[in-house]
Amino acid sequence: MPIWFAYTLIVLLVITSILLTMLILLHRGKGGGLSSMFGGGVSSSLAGSSVAEKNLDRYTVLVSVVWFAAIVGLGLWLRLQMNSGA
Repeated sequence: MPIWFAYTLIVLLVITSILLTMLILLHRGKGGGLSSMFGGGVSSSLAGSSVAEKNLDRYTVLVSVVWFAAIVGLGLWLRLQMNSGA
């Protein structure tokens, strides 16, 4: 595989790492968290969490799946490079 593939995965890994850190910090903890600053403090009476919190959960899962795929892809690329002797 070409070297640009590895560089693309590294850039993707750095971007998703920063996004994942920011998204995790936005989640509500025991004391409210940063998500209450952006409208996450208003919770619905049925589910106990707001629409903003549910969307934040979805975005966090999506970014973490992309982050994990970039790590696995980079590992497979490195294994292929080690086996090919390049």
